[in-house]
Amino acid sequence: MNRREIGLQEFSRATGGRGPVATERVREASRVLADGVDRFIFADVFSHSGLGSREREMITVTVLAAIGGADNQLGVHVPAALECGADPEELLQLCEQIAPYCGFPRALNALRAVRGVLEERGIALPPPPIELELEDHGTLATSVGTGESGLLLLHSPETDRRVWRDVIAALPAGTRAVAPDLRGLGSAAGAPHPAELATLVDDLSNVLDACELSRVRVVTLGATASLGVALAIADQERVKDLVLVAPAAGHTGIPPGPETLATHLMPTTLAVNGWGARYARDRLERLDVDGWTNAERVFAGADLWVAPQPTRVVDGMYGDHVTSTAAAETWGVEPVTYIPDASRLVPLEAPADLVEVLSAS
Repeated sequence: MNRREIGLQEFSRATGGRGPVATERVREASRVLADGVDRFIFADVFSHSGLGSREREMITVTVLAAIGGADNQLGVHVPAALECGADPEELLQLCEQIAPYCGFPRALNALRAVRGVLEERGIALPPPPIELELEDHGTLATSVGTGESGLLLLHSPETDRRVWRDVIAALPAGTRAVAPDLRGLGSAAGAPHPAELATLVDDLSNVLDACELSRVRVVTLGATASLGVALAIADQERVKDLVLVAPAAGHTGIPPGPETLATHLMPTTLAVNGWGARYARDRLERLDVDGWTNAERVFAGADLWVAPQPTRVVDGMYGDHVTSTAAAETWGVEPVTYIPDASRLVPLEAPADLVEVLSAS
């Protein structure tokens, strides 16, 4: 292929076939400018390996937003970023990122362009977090739906509330769900570290009070299984039942890092490198080691070997399930419900399947 054919192919791939149509309109008036788009921008620059297509489109959107006056070009490259694998939330955060460097007017203009594309495609905006003031610290929580009964979603120590993002998006409309950042982790990383599990149980009781939830199904991930059990024992009137997703027990004292992603996610998930994999990698790269270590110590030190009924254990089918099976047997729970095509971070890999399990139980 010649340079123009390479450029047209690259532009078409990035824009779902719409880009070259726009370029042909340019060619009607200026062959020079059209060739610049086809041969230079997309053949000589965009088609090179090194930077991935998602990164190139994110950079392009950033620059167009920063220089201002490029609304038409944003209308091409925001959809192209989505076509190349950018997540809508990443594009919204891009608008926030340019504000301190380019000013609010251009950040707001970029936000308008991104929102316009998302609305055109029927992509819902992620729910904004709510601020909760607890007894001695503040935290953020994702809260959706209405009513006094719903789900309380507890993230694992190496993640934060956003690990439940796609699960929350897959819930039936109107379902009440609250996913808070736990003390010492996520947005509450600066809070005093808890010395015992009872402090975290009190925090969750305060979260439920603040969100006016009187009856909940508690869904835990990883090591927070013991926290869910403790809350169920301490507040039997409010906790309807428990779902322990990939429960983990014990404390190795070795903080996880990006190199441990292969034990958290399936190889196909890592190969595709979608939002879930990028989120998990980012959380492990940014891990607050002191907060993680303290949380793991508190969770592992809990003497909770009898889970209240009803309790259910859910795990992915990929990888080593010894921990989950042992937890199920120890707590007298029925056999583990395994979700296919998922490893230990089930909420990231199989959110719709997990919602189906929650709806059926």
